[in-house]
Amino acid sequence: MNRKLLKCSLLALLTCSVLPTQPVWASNPTQEGQAQVEALQVSEEPVTRAEAMLHTAVQIQIYHQGDQVDAALDEAFTYMADMEKLLTTQLKESDVYQINQAAGKEPVHVAPETYEIIERAIEIAQESDGLFDISIGALTNLWQIGSENARVPEAAEIQDALERIDYRKIQLNPEEQTVFLEEAGMALELGGISKGYIGSGVAQILKNHGITTAIINLGGNVVVLGSNPNHADGWNVGVQDPDLNRGAIVGTQRAEESAIVTSGIYERYLEQDGKRYHHIMDPRTGYPLENEVSSVTVFAPTSFEGDAYSTALFLIGIEEGIQLIDQKDGYEVVYIDHDHKVYLSKGLQDTFELTNEDYELAD
Repeated sequence: MNRKLLKCSLLALLTCSVLPTQPVWASNPTQEGQAQVEALQVSEEPVTRAEAMLHTAVQIQIYHQGDQVDAALDEAFTYMADMEKLLTTQLKESDVYQINQAAGKEPVHVAPETYEIIERAIEIAQESDGLFDISIGALTNLWQIGSENARVPEAAEIQDALERIDYRKIQLNPEEQTVFLEEAGMALELGGISKGYIGSGVAQILKNHGITTAIINLGGNVVVLGSNPNHADGWNVGVQDPDLNRGAIVGTQRAEESAIVTSGIYERYLEQDGKRYHHIMDPRTGYPLENEVSSVTVFAPTSFEGDAYSTALFLIGIEEGIQLIDQKDGYEVVYIDHDHKVYLSKGLQDTFELTNEDYELAD
């Protein structure tokens, strides 16, 4: 079942309250040199717009007023819809669909956004020794967890899919801007990183319109711009309780001008014969990952980077994951395990507030 669609964010922010007619990259918000308008005056009350897209509930709250706000929201939601069409595996016109269909045959020219996402995903795959691998599509296409066709594949099917997972067989040509999967049957799945890229794009669109104070909520991928106009200590970000519906939290952390991204086993899952299979796959076994982690929340400079690391950190595990984050400036992490213990990176140990009596901070 898909508990993601039309539900609240993985993170509760506790504040005071058809294909595009032109290629989506023609107005890439991350491109340098775009003119930005003067910063708008901050308002204590937000302008809010919400829609169901990106397989979740998307909400943007902008703490400004005026025509620029409406224009920014229009552009942001159009951008998200265009990017969803560009990166989906379901539409024949999408980059990812065409890459997968051409596997073992020929390179495919892709949009700059697609190329950038894949390039960064390969870097994360290298850093995680292949635990995070976007060529896992051959496997996720079997399980289809989160869709009405979800099922537990046969062992022979899983073994066959495992032989087609290898990020080292994704060839990139920066001059031609092409992507080539070396073997027939390989397939990309960008769900573990694409929403982060989109979140960063939305943030840039808002900034281009003079917006300095906002909350971008892509359901488990949150970006906070500026600081909370109603609280001097910044936005109060609640870390989701992985055992309960969204809105229930384990604790809170103040944050400003940052991205907060969560991966958890409660997001999407399949129940069959009394057993629950979550959607985070282990590319070594072909089955949902079995480790001590219930959820991992990453605080990062950008949504793109936060999303890139959240799934990888889930797969790496608590000890190695915290060691990795403690070596990175501007990053923090909160792990929650199956025994209701909360593990914090160094930068959060004096500021994270545990608010749920059913959980305890690990030593």
